[in-house]
Amino acid sequence: MLPQRRHAEILRCLTQDGSASVTALCAQLATSAATIRRDLIWLEREGVLTRVHGGAVLSPSHERPFERVASEDCGAKDAVAKAAASLVHDGESVLLDIGTTTHRLAAHLRGREITVLTSNLAVYEELADDNSVELILLGGVVRRNYRSMVGFLTEDALRQVRVDRVFLGAAGIRDDGSVMDDTVVEVPLKRAMVTAADQVVLLADRGKFPGGGLARICGPEEIDVLVTNADTSGPGLNVIREVGVEVLEA
Repeated sequence: MLPQRRHAEILRCLTQDGSASVTALCAQLATSAATIRRDLIWLEREGVLTRVHGGAVLSPSHERPFERVASEDCGAKDAVAKAAASLVHDGESVLLDIGTTTHRLAAHLRGREITVLTSNLAVYEELADDNSVELILLGGVVRRNYRSMVGFLTEDALRQVRVDRVFLGAAGIRDDGSVMDDTVVEVPLKRAMVTAADQVVLLADRGKFPGGGLARICGPEEIDVLVTNADTSGPGLNVIREVGVEVLEA
């Protein structure tokens, strides 16, 4: 296969899944790991992707925009968000993660006497005109394509707060229950959010089982509640139940 065709296929895989391992690309393109690594080095120089341990992720300028992700599986995301909103009580402080499902959750929290902390600009836009909600926007570097804020300023802000619960998103949940993500700049923030909350609520629709992702956010033992519309069977869900996580079906 010509290099141009390999590069196009690598970009297609990354655009579809957000990340790809060298092993998976070798199988997909029927070529050697050495060739794939050379291709990834070339594409990184072109600014298309970022190499990470074991594979690559799309560069921020090439990742799928927020609006496109938000338009996918709208019904499933809204069902999960609506069920998650039932966990919130008046007077609580909640932390909403980056992502499209947490944006839908914010819509279900309008009019509530609560405090919302977030680095999700879509959540901010949803709640900015709601006088019932005390809204705290965490600082950081703006990722315009995904309507979020990231970086050391956001991490520093998270170390200064303690909330009743965090609503966390993820790229996928593996069969061993590991919660994964494929956007490298978001992973430290998600870990800091887990540390900042008394209760960790994971939002994961059926498309996240089984899921991918190159970076591990946390293990199932760090999750308190899983809100999902996934089928009741499956290795990942079984492991999550076995470690005592409450599963709320959407």
